[in-house]
Amino acid sequence: MVSVEDITKAILSYNPEANVDIVWNAYNYSARVHRGQVRLSGAPYLSHPLEVAHILTKLRMDEFSVAAGLLHDTIEDTISTPEEIKEYFGDEVLSLVDGVTKISRIEFASSEEQQAENYRKMIVAMAKDIRVVLIKLADRLHNMRTLEHMSRDRQEKTSRETLEIYAPLANRLGIGWMKLELEDSAFKYLHPDEYNEIKNRVAAIYEERQRFINEIAEVIVKELDKAEVKAQIMGRPKHYYSIYEKMKDQNISFNEVYDLLGLRIITDTVKDCYSILGIIHSIWKPIHGKIKDYIAMPKANMYQSLHTTVISTSGQRVEFQIRTEEMHRISEDGIAAHWKYKETGKKGEKIAKIDEKFAWLRHLLEWQQEMKDPKEFLETMKIDLFTDEVYVFTPKGKVLAFPKGATPIDFAYYIHTDVGDRCVGAKISGKIVPLRYQLNNGDIIEILTSSTHKPNRDWLKIVKTSRARAKIRNWLKAEDKVRSIALGKEIIEKEIQKYNLDSSEILKPELISEIAKTTGFSNTENLFAAIGYGKYQLHQLMIKLIPLEKIEERKRREESRFRRILSRVTKKPEVGSVKIKGLEDILIKFARCCNPVPGDRIVGFISQGKGVTVHAVDCPNIVELRHDKDRQINVEWALKEKTLHKVRIVIHTVDKPGILADVSASIASCGVNISQANVETTDKKEASLDLSIEITDLAHLQHVINSIKQLKGVYRVERVKEYRKLKRTAAGK
Repeated sequence: MVSVEDITKAILSYNPEANVDIVWNAYNYSARVHRGQVRLSGAPYLSHPLEVAHILTKLRMDEFSVAAGLLHDTIEDTISTPEEIKEYFGDEVLSLVDGVTKISRIEFASSEEQQAENYRKMIVAMAKDIRVVLIKLADRLHNMRTLEHMSRDRQEKTSRETLEIYAPLANRLGIGWMKLELEDSAFKYLHPDEYNEIKNRVAAIYEERQRFINEIAEVIVKELDKAEVKAQIMGRPKHYYSIYEKMKDQNISFNEVYDLLGLRIITDTVKDCYSILGIIHSIWKPIHGKIKDYIAMPKANMYQSLHTTVISTSGQRVEFQIRTEEMHRISEDGIAAHWKYKETGKKGEKIAKIDEKFAWLRHLLEWQQEMKDPKEFLETMKIDLFTDEVYVFTPKGKVLAFPKGATPIDFAYYIHTDVGDRCVGAKISGKIVPLRYQLNNGDIIEILTSSTHKPNRDWLKIVKTSRARAKIRNWLKAEDKVRSIALGKEIIEKEIQKYNLDSSEILKPELISEIAKTTGFSNTENLFAAIGYGKYQLHQLMIKLIPLEKIEERKRREESRFRRILSRVTKKPEVGSVKIKGLEDILIKFARCCNPVPGDRIVGFISQGKGVTVHAVDCPNIVELRHDKDRQINVEWALKEKTLHKVRIVIHTVDKPGILADVSASIASCGVNISQANVETTDKKEASLDLSIEITDLAHLQHVINSIKQLKGVYRVERVKEYRKLKRTAAGK
């Protein structure tokens, strides 16, 4: 068992001015209140707070944190009270102990509830400063080291919490060695067979690998001596869980994972780091794409190193991590590595200081003193530690990072291309949200899909990840290619007919193929598709296809037609979908306030200088207009061709998984597009789906509504008319 002398000696080694009296007092107090208590291993309970305090000295924590480590279980497991802790040790230590106690009281949910990130929020939010989290991590680490004395159920529960919560938290804070140990410890209890197999296989080839590492190191040392560069060379620690994850995720064998040797080279300066990189590359050939400069571009948790992978003369892959001593400290201890101790004030009290180069952490520590709202503190910490990224969870608890502003579509395409192609919405922590929803830190995301749904070109406007954008574009290109070829050819043929020419005579295969090649297209189909896509200007093609005299002839004909149109006082209707008895060539506009669709009862009103404005008969904006009988005119629908009209419907349903997907599939089966969607849920397990859809007429709308009403869980469907109040002039004056 570690002793209090070991702990105080360790503190003074990195902070000679520390007041270790508070540590001794905390030890004596903890020994008194824990007297008679034992752990399941049979060891005195005091051994646990001593080990926690010792771990904190490895993180080079201040004496107040170490004292709090010795006291962290006193309020929870003994007769001690917060008032007593405050009286003996002051507000600072009480604040730390109280924060750890609150975290310890959290009953972490089972894996089915998948609330890992919410609890992670609680952990950090309740920590009024980062030291509370570090003390809790030290507490969890020692508990994992002694987990063999727990029941099997408790081992699995604690290990799952560790893997889902504490190991990622250590990683976020940059404490590399702790993250590795927590993961391997949890792996040991969650997958004992796989753990033992990997451990034994690593041990079986240890000597052979060590011999090879020594040979590589000897070669480098000779070259470094020639260049007069000082450095330490060491092997990388074994990480069983990482090997297991790679084998599982990449579906590869142990030998394929473990054939990569890893060495670390620690030197004095950044300049030396780059010099060593050059020396390594002069000895062995680097693998393309395997050189990473985290010195120039540090990771979010301030990790810095140069990484390179080379092929040795014997064909062995070797990865090097090159860093300075300071970078190595940061890679191992993360946020704790930035603490430095200086005297301040007239009485020489000790406080933690942060180098200016780590201003992000200094700001965080300043803000936490001012912030009363723990949620505000959490968000500030996340923003400052993980700028421009959001961290979300899969339903199975896996943490994923996305750019700020990312949507469920980005998440869906990360999971799988097919999931992205078919996604219609998402559930965030159990609540349905539209695809435009922007992901937030801690969201637990479930994607809703429909087998009939397809990607929308508008998705390109809202996705943030390059993966999602590329997948959407690939799908659209594949889907649109055939359609665009046909559309492009149709556009070209119609344009040729405008010159009074036979398209079959003009579009001769030899000619159009030659034009395609000279304009940069590999074949005729790609040229047609480019016209259909709108990526190639039609008039540029016509110049190459149509004889010059025909172009001039059409130009004269168009100018003549234009003059005739200008000579008219009135114009033709917008879409030719409404007729007025006895009148032709009258400009017709549809009122924006009621937006009538074919099938609605309509009425027209003459507007001075603006033709006829068509309203729905139940539009409230026509009440005043009806008094002016001279302006009212009878109109009726006279559709020559079907056009799309946007209407809004609201669907009242049971709030259950898959309901949005079912509704979307039902609408899609009617050949209707959803242009906008908003979803609201209530505490009574009810949901309202507010959708804007595009239909051709009232009968088409009724068909859609009837189709939706057939779905299980749908209470009612109603069309919503949003009558917007218009100014007098806008109504038709």
